[in-house]
Amino acid sequence: MNTVEKYKKYVNISMVEKVQPVVIEKAKGATITDTEGKEYIDCFSGIAVINAGHCNEKVVEAAKVQMDKLIHCCSYVYYSQPTGDLAEKLAQITPGRLQKSFFGNGGAEAIEGALRLAKQFRGRMEFIALQASFHGRSYAALSVTGNNSRKRRGGPYMGGCTFLPAPYCYRCFFELEYPHCHLKCARALEDIIRFNTYDSVAAFIAEPILGEGGIITPPDDYFLEIEKILKKHEILFLVDEVQTGFCRTGKMFGIEHYGVEPDIMVMAKGIADGFPLSAFIARQEVADSFKPGDHLSTFGGNPVSCAASLANIEFMAKSNLASQVIEKGEFLRKELEKLAIRHKLIGEIRGKGLMVGIELVRDKQKTPANTEGNRIRDFCREHGLLPGLGGIYGNVLRIQPPLVITEEELLAVVKVLDSAFAQI
Repeated sequence: MNTVEKYKKYVNISMVEKVQPVVIEKAKGATITDTEGKEYIDCFSGIAVINAGHCNEKVVEAAKVQMDKLIHCCSYVYYSQPTGDLAEKLAQITPGRLQKSFFGNGGAEAIEGALRLAKQFRGRMEFIALQASFHGRSYAALSVTGNNSRKRRGGPYMGGCTFLPAPYCYRCFFELEYPHCHLKCARALEDIIRFNTYDSVAAFIAEPILGEGGIITPPDDYFLEIEKILKKHEILFLVDEVQTGFCRTGKMFGIEHYGVEPDIMVMAKGIADGFPLSAFIARQEVADSFKPGDHLSTFGGNPVSCAASLANIEFMAKSNLASQVIEKGEFLRKELEKLAIRHKLIGEIRGKGLMVGIELVRDKQKTPANTEGNRIRDFCREHGLLPGLGGIYGNVLRIQPPLVITEEELLAVVKVLDSAFAQI
């Protein structure tokens, strides 16, 4: 029985529309190799996880060294040196006054903890999130997720959650155009607070760029307007950096593009280059609102994952990876814009750094080309390229490769996409 047959018989994949028919044996840098020896350029990074490249030597070596010393102790029962070192490092590299971290294992777990911390600190029970957002698949994380395709048949969800129209300029909820809209989507937060809440909002939660929503990229001044309203109402700003963190957008954290200061920040995915780890970090006075018994994680702050994360962050700093990502992202965007001139299927190209979305449409009315998106992904896979596909309409090609990808490899990506668009 081969791996695909074992999956069908023993792995519960009924919730997945389609597992890509690639049995991966190994990977290095931005290249994936299957069990038959075929190579692919990875343009999805295990959903924006492998930022420092597959099997990064520095990260792997740090994990191996730590495994020979200590694998698990529960970092909330005993002190673990890698856990303390990583918490210190996160306080140094995160924006503003963020200082104290709590470690978990995945993004949803960290979101859950961050939401609870916001309630504890503010003494309020409500949350405001964005339409088209995604924050994880656990109960509270889904409660603040603004996409019914991720929530159907799972409710009822946590009460006290309301949603603000997303800053989706290509499909503006208010049918306006930036900048003449004067950021109506941000200013609408005042009305959401006034009419949709019971005046007990603990936090506003948002992704700097909405990943699962289709790489929806807010205008540069969007969060400045949001921040003004939040401060007026003494509402915490909770930033979800699960996909945008760790140089993905050309900054260490995506929110740094917008000139605002989070009160709580959530991290996962790229934090340890594939080792399971997540964290939420807060200002000291916010973090200290947790009291004994309020929160814990058995595997959170695992010494091996923390050692891998420290090596991951050191690699990013020494290689000046964020600056490289800005250059590579600009290079990729220019090449993709050339394709947009030739292929009418391309409605918009958006994103920052190497977090790029290509929205596919059938006509000038912007009818989502989701069927075509699936065919393009299949074509790409057959020709050695593995992009992602998502968005609230299932029509956005997601180009989120390992950040160590070369310009030569990016040109190969564009060449395959060009052929795919021409074929479809």
